Amino acid sequence: MAEPDHLQIISQGENMQVEFKEIFNKQVIETIVAFANTKGGSIYIGIADNKQIKGIKSNCETIQNWSNQIKLTTQPSVFPDIELIKIENITIAHIKVNEFPVKPISAKGKYYKRINNSNHLLSINEINDIYLKSMQLSWDSYPHQESKFKDLDETKIKKFQERVNQSGRFNLEGSPKECLQKLKLLKDNIPTHAAMILFAKEELFYNIHIGRFKTQSHIIDDKMVRGTLFEAVENTMKFIISHLKVAFEFSGEIQRTEIFEYPITAIKELVLNAIIHRDYTSPTDIQIRIFDNEITIFNPGGLYGNLTIEHLKTDTYQAQSRNKLITEAFYLTKDIEKYGSGYRRVREQIAKYPTMYFNFEENSGGFLISIGYKKQKTETKVGEKVGEKVGEKVGENFTENQLLIIKYINTNNKISAKELSQKIGISSRKIEENIKKLKAKNKLKRIGYARGGYWEIIK
Repeated sequence: MAEPDHLQIISQGENMQVEFKEIFNKQVIETIVAFANTKGGSIYIGIADNKQIKGIKSNCETIQNWSNQIKLTTQPSVFPDIELIKIENITIAHIKVNEFPVKPISAKGKYYKRINNSNHLLSINEINDIYLKSMQLSWDSYPHQESKFKDLDETKIKKFQERVNQSGRFNLEGSPKECLQKLKLLKDNIPTHAAMILFAKEELFYNIHIGRFKTQSHIIDDKMVRGTLFEAVENTMKFIISHLKVAFEFSGEIQRTEIFEYPITAIKELVLNAIIHRDYTSPTDIQIRIFDNEITIFNPGGLYGNLTIEHLKTDTYQAQSRNKLITEAFYLTKDIEKYGSGYRRVREQIAKYPTMYFNFEENSGGFLISIGYKKQKTETKVGEKVGEKVGEKVGENFTENQLLIIKYINTNNKISAKELSQKIGISSRKIEENIKKLKAKNKLKRIGYARGGYWEIIK
């Protein structure tokens, strides 16, 4: 192997895999640990932060002392290559650290990783993630202690089996138990964490908290979604869609085209991403907030492995999965593509919405997505009428509030004006005015008295 050009490396400054120190100290050992826990790197002793070559007074005995300190301080012990080299007739030390195969490594009980040109202390969850990744394991592959196959719902497993076979990605034959064994979701008759989250009879309280907000503090409607993951995706999407505005495009025919304010496939991709890749060891819920022109999704657990925000902004990033078996299950049903194309598809979908944005960041120990717009999308074709936005006159001259009243009555025909006011975010007087207009249009009828009666929607 060719000798590295140390002078050229030093001239480029500190980075993900290069660190400068004027003397050997405890920070050097922390950097050794950070490099071993990430992608390896080089430490140059005798170089200032500004790249000035200052040199050191050292000999073979000094190098041996450093090696002993590193060995005694790290766990498991690290043995980096240390050599004395001359740059411009000045002696410096070069410490070469390789990525350790079984991670994480600690320095006096503390764990570090390398991010850009600095060392960062690992959280407990990050320590666990690094260990599982280095062992080529994931949390969801471990047995769910004290659970048995009888704790799983065989009807849900059979439905999953049908969807897998229909997708064409895998031929899954046999009894429910045999199917789970084939996919490593069942080990010695004990369900894995993945099997329980996907098919359990009882709720495991991995919640998805969804709310419709008028402002950060004014909640119009909210729901706590529980249940197995396939059910959670379905119920979450139902709630979100029920709160989306719709623009209509008319073609002069009886039929009309509905244009949702967000591309539904993109929203589903983001919901799937949150549910599949969340950190299930965290007690924090997935939190989805629907505002007038923005949706935010908070997912407990930051980016996994070596994936970064910058990687996600490209169309060529490599997928890394915190929950391998859960990811595999959704891949087999064709709900997702396995190879890191999710965000690319989201970007492709929102490109059709001129004022829409899509942002994401690591936030408060988790991952926060924001998708929104400045102006709702409507489309026009030559010779056709313009679809008018919900909130103005829509369809058969219904306003947004009137459509919302019909929607909530369709869900609960005994709902009160006060409850409608709270859900829609307008006064009770406005609710009464809109109900009066709907009656006049022969679209709504009251059956019975105020107490004990109910609403009837006239088709």
